[in-house]
Parts: sequence; structure tokens; C-alpha cells
Amino acid sequence: MTFMGDFAKILIFFGIVLIVVGGVLLLLGKIPGFGKLPGDILIKRENFTFYFPLTTSILISIIISLVLFFFNRR
Repeated sequence: MTFMGDFAKILIFFGIVLIVVGGVLLLLGKIPGFGKLPGDILIKRENFTFYFPLTTSILISIIISLVLFFFNRR
């Protein structure tokens, strides 16, 4: 296959990955309480808001690790 053919397949693959990631992010925003878990840090001041989703990040990491573990089992 030519260079352009391989490059086109790579671009299509990354496009599909971006669509899937966008859909997942869209659906995660509709789950009630997700992103507002105990342990997420929220600091509000007059002209400043800082939000660090610590617990949410750990939960997402655990879920992704479990999914990859089950896909990589032989």
C-alpha cells in the first residue's frame, strides 16, 4: 500500500477514536453526581473558581484499568 493510503487509514482511525471519546464525554456529563463526588476539590473566591476532580479522576482510572485488563487477558 502507498504512503497516502496508510496515512488515510490512520486519519480515519483517529477520527473514529475522537468521535467515540466525544460521545463518552457527552454521556458522562449527563450522569447525575458524576464530577461532584466527595473528594473532588472546589474552591470558589470572588473572581476565581478552581475545580480539581480528584475522586472522579481516580474512579475513571480504575474503570479504564479494569476494561483494559479484561481486553488484554488471554
